[in-house]
Amino acid sequence: MKQHDLLVIGAGPGGYVAAIRAAQLGLDVACVEKEKALGGTCLRVGCIPSKAMLESSELYAEARDGMSQHGLVFGDVGLDLKRMLARKEKVVKTSTSGVDYLFKKNKITRYLGHARFLDASRVEVTGSDENTEIQAKQIIIATGSKVATLPGVELDGDRIASSTEALSYDEVPAHLVVIGAGYIGLEMGSVWLRLGAQVTVLEYLDRILPGMDAGMAKEAYKIFKKQGMDFELGSKVTGARVKGNRAFVDREDADSIECDRVLVAVGRKPNTDNLGLDTIGIELDDRGRIQVDDHFATSVENVYAVGDVIRGAMLAHKAEHEGVACAEQIVTGYGHVNYDAIPGVVYTHPEVASVGRTEEELNDAGIEYRKGVYPFRANGRARALGQLDGKVKILAHAETDRILGVHIIGPRAGDLIAEAAVAIEFGASAEDLARSSHAHPTLAEAVKEAALDVAGRAINI
Repeated sequence: MKQHDLLVIGAGPGGYVAAIRAAQLGLDVACVEKEKALGGTCLRVGCIPSKAMLESSELYAEARDGMSQHGLVFGDVGLDLKRMLARKEKVVKTSTSGVDYLFKKNKITRYLGHARFLDASRVEVTGSDENTEIQAKQIIIATGSKVATLPGVELDGDRIASSTEALSYDEVPAHLVVIGAGYIGLEMGSVWLRLGAQVTVLEYLDRILPGMDAGMAKEAYKIFKKQGMDFELGSKVTGARVKGNRAFVDREDADSIECDRVLVAVGRKPNTDNLGLDTIGIELDDRGRIQVDDHFATSVENVYAVGDVIRGAMLAHKAEHEGVACAEQIVTGYGHVNYDAIPGVVYTHPEVASVGRTEEELNDAGIEYRKGVYPFRANGRARALGQLDGKVKILAHAETDRILGVHIIGPRAGDLIAEAAVAIEFGASAEDLARSSHAHPTLAEAVKEAALDVAGRAINI
């Protein structure tokens, strides 16, 4: 039997970061991962490859349609999809190899295979080699999430598939139907729209980007429609089928849609399959999540859980934050995550980013607030870039001026939101942000101007 101080099950963003932090704190750490490549869904088939494709497709669209405004005139712009996909794979391999290096650097023992609890301190790892039994004083479950499906829609991994397969289509589909207008659906839809596909997005709700600020989602909807993305909101999908090399999506009270490929992007669900949780008495909630206390402890002593398998947003950086906090809690007795300061980003063009409360949440809670808004159209750097769509919105407490939420749609919103996350983490007021010097000309000045506008004193508009 192998023995360690800490065993982490899963080497995604929550798991591998928890393992590294625990090793830094002096523990003998091991990690079990069933995939040969480390990094989990995020690095292998999620965040990293999708951003590589988003960047490549954005450059392609800019070269084809956007460079003339800068006085740059090209002939016909060609697309070498095979080379684009190869670049994506190279980016992924570099990232996963980097985690492998970090494991070796921090002397973390890696086990390849699937872990299943034997009791609260022992797991059995089954893989291609002989089974291994591991005993650990503490165990962290960080097995992430898997693709959620719809009743009546069976994935075949080809014509009807998830985002994993949509990252590697071998040709641009003439018509792609995306089921779901959340982060994943809009990002992957954007990739193939830029590369030449007709894209139709079907969403059950009457809006896109559920959970994000409604005003920003409405603005994003207008921008994406202008770019050529088709939306059918309030559309209930009842089934999908394949006939020959064509796919058909059936809807309630509407005609079926015929297309080349279907991307099912209706979210993700916790991945707790065959872990043996019932063996040690860990129960799941009604959404299949492991229940933990504020310190990531499960109902079983010395067993913890972080990331997509517990409550909260399914975001890689949220899992990372929890992984660090959990490792520190185990070793030092203290670990904390401020969930009000966890940002979310949609990597479309323009990007959409958010941190803290939305207007809807504040209204529902009866919290009085003031709002400051500043459009990128009034920002000098945005004009120089030729990227004028979008705005920054800051919500601050009506009495204390403390920043409660920041929402951005516009160029590099995913980078700009970091300033807002830090401001919320430090309990800053809108005036604090407004009185901080921002370099000129930068996109960040739009954040400052929105903060000024909370008090009705924006300068450059």
